[in-house]
Formats: sequence, C-alpha cells, structure tokens
Amino acid sequence: MLNVIYLNTHDLGRVIEPYGYPVPTPNLMRLAKEGTLFRKAFSAAPTCSPSRSALLTGMAAHSAGMTGLAHRGFSLTDQGRNAHLARALRDHGYETVLGGVQHEVARGEEQTIGYQRILTASPDEDQDIGIAKSAAEYIRASDGKPFFLALGLHNTHREFPELDDSIDPDYLMPLFPMYDDPATREDMARFILSARIVDECVGIVLDAIEEAGVADKTIVLFTTDHGVAFPHCKSTLYDTGIGVATILRFPGNPMAGKVTDALVSQLDLYPTLCDLTGMAKPDWLQGHSLLPLLFGKVERVREAIFAEVSYHAAYEPLRCVRTDRHKLIRVYDNGLDTIVAGNIDDGPSKTFMVDAGLLQEKREREMLFDLYLDPVERVNRIGDARYQDVYEELSRLLDAWMAETDDPLLPDGRVPKPEGAVVNLVTSLSPKDRPRE
Repeated sequence: MLNVIYLNTHDLGRVIEPYGYPVPTPNLMRLAKEGTLFRKAFSAAPTCSPSRSALLTGMAAHSAGMTGLAHRGFSLTDQGRNAHLARALRDHGYETVLGGVQHEVARGEEQTIGYQRILTASPDEDQDIGIAKSAAEYIRASDGKPFFLALGLHNTHREFPELDDSIDPDYLMPLFPMYDDPATREDMARFILSARIVDECVGIVLDAIEEAGVADKTIVLFTTDHGVAFPHCKSTLYDTGIGVATILRFPGNPMAGKVTDALVSQLDLYPTLCDLTGMAKPDWLQGHSLLPLLFGKVERVREAIFAEVSYHAAYEPLRCVRTDRHKLIRVYDNGLDTIVAGNIDDGPSKTFMVDAGLLQEKREREMLFDLYLDPVERVNRIGDARYQDVYEELSRLLDAWMAETDDPLLPDGRVPKPEGAVVNLVTSLSPKDRPRE
C-alpha cells in the first residue's frame, strides 16, 4: 500500500509560483513539476473548518455537520467524525499521524477522527519549521508499515511575519483585488515572507521522502483550505475565495509534470485517495475520483462545482455553483446587503478598504458572472436577457445540489447555530469584537 502525505496550509489560495504569481516557492515548484497541478481546483467551503472537513470526509461541509469553526464550538456530526479520512485509513491498516494544525475537531479530540499519533516540535523552533522537521524525522524512521501523515501548517494565516531586508515592498504589486498603496504593498510583502516558510516546510518533507527512499511508494498531496486572508478573498465565493492550490504526486502518474484545467472540487480528493490506496469507496462520498482524468480516460470528472459559507466569525449564508464559464452566487439572508466585515481577517489591506468606504458598498442577493468575459466577477448578469437560460440552468443545479445534500438552509432559510457556539454579530467590524451571539 502507498503511504499518504497530506500537506496543507492556511489561507494560501493559489498565490504561489507554480500558479504564475511572483511569490518564490521553489519547493512547491519542484513538487508541481513532479506531480500534477490542478489549475481549476476549488474549495468546497472557503472558511477554515468547513473546507477541511469537506475535504477529509468527502462530503459537503453541511452534510458533515461543520457549518462554522471548530474552535468556536461548531462540530462534525457523528457521521462526519466516522467518515474522516484518518479513521478510514486507520481501519484500512495505516498508521495515522498528525503534525501541526487540524481544524476539524477541538484541540485534544484528534483521536476521535482517527489519528493514532500526534507529532510535537521543539519549543525553541519556529512553529511550522519545527513540526515539519518532526514530520521529516517520522518519515525517515518509517519501518515499512503504510502511514497517513497529515502536516498542517499555520502559515500563511495572519498575522504575517514582520518585514525584513529581503523584500522591498516598494517594488511589489499588491495582490488582486487590492489597490496599489504603501499599506497594501507591505501587506503583500509580509504574505510572501509567510509563503516562504510554507515552501521551506514542504522542502523539508520532500527531502525526507528522498532520504528515506520511499518516493516510489508515497502519495504527496499539497493543498490549502481556501483563498488568502484579504478582502474579497477568504470567506467569499468569488474565485479569489474558493480557488485553491492543489498538487498531487504519486508513483506511476501519467500526468506527472503536467497541468489540467478540468474543474476539481476538494470533495474529489477523498475518492481519488481511495483509488490510489486500494481502499473501498464509502457510500457517503459526494465527489469523483480524479484517476480517470489523470489516466486520460475522460476530459473532465464534473460539469460544475459547488461551494458554501454559513458561519465564519459571523453568520453569512452564501451558496454558489460554478461551471467552467459561469457562476451563480446567492446570499440567503435579506438583511445582508453589505459585506460582513467581521468575516474579513484584520490586516492593513482591510483597514485601507474599510477607511475608503468598503462597508457602504451594496451587494445583490444574486450574482451571475460570465467568467470568460468577466474573470474578475464584477459585472452581474442577473436581469440580462442574454443570460436567462444560463441563470435558469444554474439555479436548477444549485437547488438540486442543496436538496440532494440536505442543506440546512432549505427547511426555514437559516442554518442553526449549535448551542454554546461563539458567533460575532453581523455588525461586528472585526472577528475580535464583542458582543457576540
């Protein structure tokens, strides 16, 4: 059986060198050249716990019960815990190991989702570098028993590292869609420093795989939970929120060193790993294996992807369906006609945009975009007669998906908050604000 190494980090989107950004990440570039890079991979739910829960259970976040953040009192249902990939691989004969961040259960409950061993790092090490070194030690000491190693990095989550002399922000372009300003340039420079740490950690693990001589029997999956922690990105259903870096390397991959533009959801990774490890696919899976795509048997595994937000810091029920060309986004609360500021992580770019009037901007309850003509998703085609058929078809797809997956929005139009969960008011400016519901 093949080993499985799952490398994941916070809030990265696709803002790395293999996707064409001026963010030097040589180890991730190395991995991309040795594996397959998915240029149109999307988060199932662009907030931390829901996205990871969806990926690691193979079902929509609301189907697994994770509609908010685990550290704020939201939790997987029993079915969601039982469905976790770590538990399934443990029962399939794997040693299951966690290093660093997981966001699917409260801290201390890792065994309930199947992890048998928790790695630690030296207290005098950088958090991520230290846990990557511990993961490397585990790989080098592996004794032939197949293992599932999940390495969760804190970077590129805010707060970003402080500036040093290695980057001059005056010669950077801020990340789209930020305005070019000294504050946003510095924000981008600090993000690059954070991405460097991610890349260093990936290099530590890749080197350990080579040193241990297990590259020919190890699957490496690198991905992230959702878009970067900037306005109009993380916790939104724009492509800047749901687009995620996804790189897959495995022995015998005929698409090694190539990219694919086929639509891919995080939900497709679980069934893919089932096929690669020889594990039977459980009946709850809502995704599609990518192996037929990688082996050239099909050109695509899906016609559309779906994504959702229910709670981040505050309640903001959003749903979307995206095909290759079109996207429909719906806001499922009549009162949310402006951006929910508490769902944007604090930082210089947010401060700049709020000071400029971001929170006075109105948004529509439905947004339809033609991504071929408007890839930046700024021209709402709702009401345009030329797109009436597109609107009706996407509405049908989204309604059907919500019904098939038992979306809790459907019975009464609101996703209930679990008892005891901590949620900001929708009027909060910052996720750190009080009072909270």
